[in-house]
Amino acid sequence: MENKNRNMIFLAITAFIWGTAFVAQSVGNDFMGPYTFNGVRCLIGAFTLFLLILILDHSKKKEENFYKKKDLLIGGALCGILLFAASTLQQIGIQYTTAGKGGFITAFYIVFVPVLGIFFKKKTGVKVWISVMIALLGLYLLCVNESLHIEKGDLLILICSLIFSLHIIVIDTFSPKVDCVKMSFLQFLIAGILSLPPMFLLETPKITDMVIGWFPLLYTGVLSCGIAYTLQMVGQKNVNPTIASLILSLESCFSVIAGWIILGEKLNIREGTGCVLMFCAILITQIPSKKIVRRKEHEICNSTSK
Repeated sequence: MENKNRNMIFLAITAFIWGTAFVAQSVGNDFMGPYTFNGVRCLIGAFTLFLLILILDHSKKKEENFYKKKDLLIGGALCGILLFAASTLQQIGIQYTTAGKGGFITAFYIVFVPVLGIFFKKKTGVKVWISVMIALLGLYLLCVNESLHIEKGDLLILICSLIFSLHIIVIDTFSPKVDCVKMSFLQFLIAGILSLPPMFLLETPKITDMVIGWFPLLYTGVLSCGIAYTLQMVGQKNVNPTIASLILSLESCFSVIAGWIILGEKLNIREGTGCVLMFCAILITQIPSKKIVRRKEHEICNSTSK
């Protein structure tokens, strides 16, 4: 239970970093194209994790058997491909839609994850489904200020949200089997390499633009990629993927708060209500079931009787 609580804290920290990184990501788009920005920040994240791996391997060496290495390569490759596809669609799609609609559609993974989980034999209780509906309403109030139409940008981000859902499920499958830091390193290395061909073919990357936009690159590369995605992989261990997606969806709340503090944006009553509903949805998932309560009471009785 302590490990589970720790993992949920890691997921909350991940959501906080992702939410605050939204400001840096928006600023980065002013200097670089989507492929250049994503490619460079992914490679920065990979380099950060490579340094961390060197430190960890030096302090504690572990022999990995063939099957762990195989799972590591497969999991890292799948995560890298999915991350490249989702982040690219998000960067391109946000150019054709509003930030509110984009944020709402991206966070739609809280609905996709439990639905996809059915096909992967992941059990989701009624309590979690109720939380999903509450969180979905909260996201709507938080992000959507106008009528929602399926336009080009909306469709791209909707597909992006679906891919992020698959990314969460893949992490849920492989993270208990492998070294999460190494798998995170592989996913960013692969995502960064996949960004290179379109970066040079479709855009004109310039070192001067990267120097000018150094802060958003480092913030999203080191914190959002290197640290947050690794915390996501560690945090998802032994946590229901639907609950994990609900906690991660708090990034929408944190992005609004970051915009209010850094950019001077204000929260209206509608947006504030959305934040409250999302936090309530997370709290509902943490209410223990009657079966768990009875088991704990039984354990306490046995320990006292001894």
